[in-house]
Amino acid sequence: MMPVSLEHALSPDTTTSAIELPNRGGSRRDSIGLSLKFFTAVVLLGLYLPVVVLVIFSFNDNIVTTLPLRGFTLEWYRKALSNEELLRAAFNSLYVGVTATAITLVLGTAGAFAIDRTNFPGKNIFRRLVVLPLILPGIITGISMLNFFRVLGFNLSLETVILGHATALTSVVITQVYARLLRLNRRIEEASSDLGASRWQTFLYITLPNIRSALIGSGLLCFTLSFDEIPVTFFLTGRDNTLPMYIYSTLRKGITPEINAIGTIIIITSLVLILISISLLRDEHK
Repeated sequence: MMPVSLEHALSPDTTTSAIELPNRGGSRRDSIGLSLKFFTAVVLLGLYLPVVVLVIFSFNDNIVTTLPLRGFTLEWYRKALSNEELLRAAFNSLYVGVTATAITLVLGTAGAFAIDRTNFPGKNIFRRLVVLPLILPGIITGISMLNFFRVLGFNLSLETVILGHATALTSVVITQVYARLLRLNRRIEEASSDLGASRWQTFLYITLPNIRSALIGSGLLCFTLSFDEIPVTFFLTGRDNTLPMYIYSTLRKGITPEINAIGTIIIITSLVLILISISLLRDEHK
């Protein structure tokens, strides 16, 4: 006769229970997965629904931003693109964003190499101070830069805005490039030097291609942050308006369809930049 324990183990009830246990675990995992997907969908909906509403109302044939929608029109885009003050503000934002980004890429890359490749007194303190502009509120940075420029006797202009943005955003490039340099295989650079390449050639043909992803990512981030920056710009701008400052001033009269139209143009431009960056990074990994 079989032992009782073995008979019990082979009984139909026990076998069924042993088979059902994994199913219960799988159903529990499925329910957790569905809950996470639902939560993610709710969060994404809350983030992007206002953007969708802005785009829809930019084509609405109604001067008041309210439901119901009357009809389709491109009139607000025509008015936005013929508004000289708005276009001047947009050009100023592009000028500030591109110039500030160029400065941050040069200074930030040099700072990242200094931290990664050299030893100097106070290096550890410098590494900690690098992230300070990221922690400080924009209003503190703006007031500090305003007092600094007043002490030096500088007149407020778009150039002071550029310097303020570059000061606040250089740490973004430093942290991104430094993190990429830590993962860079130094033997590749050593092999380049052993083959007779100069330091400049090694940097241009070996190091720079390997840190290109960090440069592109940090550059796009700096441009985006500079383009829509308000607190620092508010304290450092002179008579020239940037696009965020223009939109902020017009919002006192209410949201107009022109603002929705220019916002839609900015969204489309941002998507194009993102697609370009993804394409460049994909080519790098081929």
